[in-house]
Amino acid sequence: QVQLVESGGGLVQAGISLRLSCAASGLAFSTYSMGWFRQAPGKEREFVAAIYWTGARTLYADSVKGRFTISRDNAKNTVYLQMNSLKPEDTAVYYCAADSVRRAAMLMTISSRYNYWGQGTQVTVSS
Repeated sequence: QVQLVESGGGLVQAGISLRLSCAASGLAFSTYSMGWFRQAPGKEREFVAAIYWTGARTLYADSVKGRFTISRDNAKNTVYLQMNSLKPEDTAVYYCAADSVRRAAMLMTISSRYNYWGQGTQVTVSS
């Protein structure tokens, strides 16, 4: 059974940093690209960042580029999202997800491509 468990969310002031973690089990983690998505109240889930299964490539939404960094540790079956210079508009539930294709050739930004999801962790940024 595949499980993705996010942690590290919380309530912070604008400008502060947070690091989210997502621990995976039940899948060959090192062969799956991973993504982070977020969903704010009343809005659709949106792509935040993705990392290639080897860690060699990353992709970011324009809204977080230069502030957020996605990384992974395949030895620990964990993917991270380092979030710096947080803004109130970053407030959302953050989800990690695993690509539906092993050793995919490309990083994907659409949520329907990912078929394993965590339960989400709340990030709230106050102004």
